[in-house]
Amino acid sequence: MSQAFAGTVDSIFIARGESSQDDPLFTLERWLREARAAIGFAANAMALASVGSSGDPDVRVVLLQAIRHGELVFFTNLDSPKGRQLLQSGKAALCFYWPEMGRQVRVRGRAALVEEPFADEYFATRPRGSQIGAHASAQSTVIASRSALLDRVSAIDARYAGIVPRPSWWSGFCVKPAEIEFWEDGVDRLHDRLLFSRSEADGAWSASRLSP
Repeated sequence: MSQAFAGTVDSIFIARGESSQDDPLFTLERWLREARAAIGFAANAMALASVGSSGDPDVRVVLLQAIRHGELVFFTNLDSPKGRQLLQSGKAALCFYWPEMGRQVRVRGRAALVEEPFADEYFATRPRGSQIGAHASAQSTVIASRSALLDRVSAIDARYAGIVPRPSWWSGFCVKPAEIEFWEDGVDRLHDRLLFSRSEADGAWSASRLSP
């Protein structure tokens, strides 16, 4: 940890019960818990930015489903624009914003597919309607009508009377953070910002305080 951060004993980012204050993921998990306590599962919503082959940025909101092995996990249709973009570039940026808390967290890192057994395990926990919907929807493609989509849902529901298997085109991405920035609202717009960066050599985190 940088000397600048280590010497700021009044910082909101000093660990409060976490196992380590050198790892920003402990603080991210704590902020998530506090946000969920305030606003419920909507606290898991995060903006996901990716870049296509044209170099144009794309952004949309997805739901964080897990933090495992130090990585942030979400699930999607791999044939969707975001799926194709992430598979091509292997890079992603994420942003949580909780206005009720006056907090924001930004993450940048490498994106990779989760292992298939984990994707299968998670898919099996989804409600049946969501499982059928994953089969029925060719995400982001043009459809003839809403009724055509519902007809497809009915047909797939009839096809799978029992267990619904995970579609091969539906899986999860894990984002391994290279940078995590914590932001907290401040009086007179003197916001509190702390940027953690991970060393490629040894994976150690260093912290720098940023100007508002």
